[in-house]
Amino acid sequence: MDYFKTFCKVSHAFGITHDRKALLDLIVQSAIETMDGKAACLFLTDKTEDIFKPMAQAGLSENYLHANVIQARRLVGGISKVGYLSFPDATSDPRLEHHDAKKAEGIASILTVPVTIDENIIGVLSLYTAQRRDFSEDEIGFLSALADQGGIAIEHARLVNRLQENALLFRDLAANINSSLDIKKILHNLTEDTCKALDMKGAAIRLIDHDSVDLKLVASWGLSDAFLQKGPVSSTKSAVEALKGKTLVIKDATTDPRIQYKKEMKKEGVGSMIVAPIQSRTEVIGVLRLYSEMKREFPEDIITLVQALAHQGALAIENASMYLKLQEDKESLEKDIWSHRSWF
Repeated sequence: MDYFKTFCKVSHAFGITHDRKALLDLIVQSAIETMDGKAACLFLTDKTEDIFKPMAQAGLSENYLHANVIQARRLVGGISKVGYLSFPDATSDPRLEHHDAKKAEGIASILTVPVTIDENIIGVLSLYTAQRRDFSEDEIGFLSALADQGGIAIEHARLVNRLQENALLFRDLAANINSSLDIKKILHNLTEDTCKALDMKGAAIRLIDHDSVDLKLVASWGLSDAFLQKGPVSSTKSAVEALKGKTLVIKDATTDPRIQYKKEMKKEGVGSMIVAPIQSRTEVIGVLRLYSEMKREFPEDIITLVQALAHQGALAIENASMYLKLQEDKESLEKDIWSHRSWF
């Protein structure tokens, strides 16, 4: 009945608020109260440092949290096998470190379960007890269910945040196109703003030079000069596919057979890529490449957004080209009118 009441409370909270911090705080507090624990903490992975960082906690001192750094890769490997980790005697278990810190904190036992999104472990939820305990299947199941709720809260907040960022990115780019005809400035803003919004390492835009039938660099952000000048790219498999109007997702830029400059990718620190065509009406006029430091998969909404941004870039180029053509026509007309006037 305690489990049932707790889930009613958590479900009600999910229905009336979208505040991620408030929901995660409720989850750790509910774990403590329902399971008669001393403390609880929800950790999320920090991929740049390969550690878990506390996102919500109750009952633990700051000194303990700073001293008890959890290595993400090692813990994920252990927890993936059985779906949880139980430490009845946390002060002497050889799988754990910092035994003295646990004794000083008054921790006897620990139960840790994964926080998952789409079957990927993004964090862990840990319950700490003051008395030594062997955790039952019901307790493990209950804490796992709470962790699932934490994953839902995190994913929902992430999606809402991403929708807002994507909308702002698209709005700002459209505003830039409408307010300026400086094509270099617009394309530079496109590369920089896209990278910052999508957490990418760098970006490059190359357009077809019809005289040499090569892809010429016109804008970039976040990439070294050595990498940008690594060699011709128009003949690479990824460029050829993009010039046919296809968007490519390269999960591992250092091994994918479609990548020609694998060593350069590794040296630059590139993990994954998105390669999208820049298409004006029915003609592909260039390629937008986005580079990620991490090897990652890209959801459909991100790929769709990149395609839309590439299309906006094409519209900017088309607008600037039309303006230049109108200017040339205007100058020709003025010269023609002046020549007629000179007859009189």
